[in-house]
This record gives sequence, C-alpha cells and structure tokens, in this order.
Amino acid sequence: QCDKAFSQKSNLIIHQRTHTGDKPYKCNQCDKAFSQRSDLIKHQRIHTGDKPYQCNQCDKAFSQKSNLISHQMTHTEDKPYQCNQCDKAFSQKSDLIKHQRIHTGDK
Repeated sequence: QCDKAFSQKSNLIIHQRTHTGDKPYKCNQCDKAFSQRSDLIKHQRIHTGDKPYQCNQCDKAFSQKSNLISHQMTHTEDKPYQCNQCDKAFSQKSDLIKHQRIHTGDK
C-alpha cells in the first residue's frame, strides 16, 4: 500500500496496521483498542494508577514519560514561551495559553 520498507518483519506488521486499522490489543477495563502492545500498556496505567516516572526534583510522578519531561521544565529557568501582551514567560506552552486568557477574557 505504500513504499515503506522494514528490515524486520515485526516492524512491517506494526506499520501495516496503520493502513488496515487493525487494533488487536484490547483493554480489558474499557472499550479502547490499540495497534501496538506498548500503547495498550501505557493506556492501562490510567486504570491502575501506576506512575513509574518520578521527578528527581520533587515528589510528583507520572504515568507517561512525556508528561514527566514536560513537568521537569517547570524546575528550570528556561522559559521559552513569552506572552506578547506582557512580560510574563512560561516553561510550557500550555501555561502560556492559559495565561493569555486573562488578556482576551476567554474562559
């Protein structure tokens, strides 16, 4: 269906699911299904409450590594997201977007 090539058959099978929509990994707690086993495992942490990714700066823990990485930005001085209405700057884009609502009046 496309020109992608893979050196391992298992990677080809996973890729082919993007074309077929096949999601063989089903959550036994809800109706969600996934094309990759690793995605099911990540999802199941919602049900178990498992948070294996611990911040080494504070006591917060996260179910997904990407959320830990975003959180760790709050401990740095790096604040690349600057409000164009005032002098405030933020380490996370989502915090800037929330802040900008005070200027627009949006809720």
